[in-house]
Amino acid sequence: MNSRPTLATVAELAGVSRQTVSNVISNPHLVAPITLERVRAVIAQVDYRPNTAARRLRTQRSFVVGARMTTDFDGISGYVLDHFLHAVTSAAQRVDLHILLYVADDAEAEIQIWDQLLAEGGVDGLVLAHTHADDPRTRWLSERKVPFVAFGRPWNNNGTHPGDHAWVDVDGCAGVRLATERLLELGHRRIAFLGWPEGSGVGDDRLGGYLAALAASDQDVEPLVRRCDGTVREATEVATELLADPELTAIVTVSDSLALGASTAVRECAPRQVAIVGFDDTPVARALDLSSVAQPVDIVADHCIDFLRAQIDAANARFSQAKPVNPADRQILIQPRLVERASSRSPN
Repeated sequence: MNSRPTLATVAELAGVSRQTVSNVISNPHLVAPITLERVRAVIAQVDYRPNTAARRLRTQRSFVVGARMTTDFDGISGYVLDHFLHAVTSAAQRVDLHILLYVADDAEAEIQIWDQLLAEGGVDGLVLAHTHADDPRTRWLSERKVPFVAFGRPWNNNGTHPGDHAWVDVDGCAGVRLATERLLELGHRRIAFLGWPEGSGVGDDRLGGYLAALAASDQDVEPLVRRCDGTVREATEVATELLADPELTAIVTVSDSLALGASTAVRECAPRQVAIVGFDDTPVARALDLSSVAQPVDIVADHCIDFLRAQIDAANARFSQAKPVNPADRQILIQPRLVERASSRSPN
């Protein structure tokens, strides 16, 4: 029976030093691209697996990243964060990191969990989601210089300040603008926007896309904005009120949950076809043939892990050669795409 391949085995087959192989595994940014590709090919060929226990002892790193499981969303709205957790776990595994999941009722409870994990050396960094204005979590981590990355912008100062920490976000404004512009192209002239209560960073950002599309249009189109909480039930009620306007032919919504509510209202009380576009492209949207703005969550997760890995390497004294991390180099806004289905059609 063949013995398990070692780091020395990989080094010999790739024609490099053991330190180079170690860098490929732990600090790929220190290795030339051609060498990196050659060593990784050998690692895959011989199915080399690092001795994790020895690495932890040698580097004083856990190679573990913490992430919170969020339970305060319904099955529709929670889809994006569920997808993100799956994607970020896959992205972490590709660079030899592991995700530790935990639950917390609120920000204070989450910070207490971090305090314990960091004191015990249980994690090297953290992945945040569902950030908001004046988020105490980002402040707590920044003050303690803990490596972390957020899925979502800081939203302070109406979202115009990029913050001084790593984040990856999807451009909701651009996504809703794309959806609204498409409805205008199809001939709709009375288009409503159904959004969340004012003050939601994400919701207000998406509303901005709707308003920008109408403002840029060469047609005389007046904004029609209504707000509700994130439940399907209230969205149905508000959409029913909107449908009392006989000239209304389309509704753009801030989420697929609200799109489902609007769709229910159209089905129950509208004697005409009304186009509906949601946001998030959830399985519900696909099942009901609802047009929706899709977030490229897998790409978001890849960037999150890249940004976090760079911070972890830079923070570790053993890797003093790691490139300094500039906030501007670890903040990115990713473009979504519009998925058109039967629910967005030309007005009759």
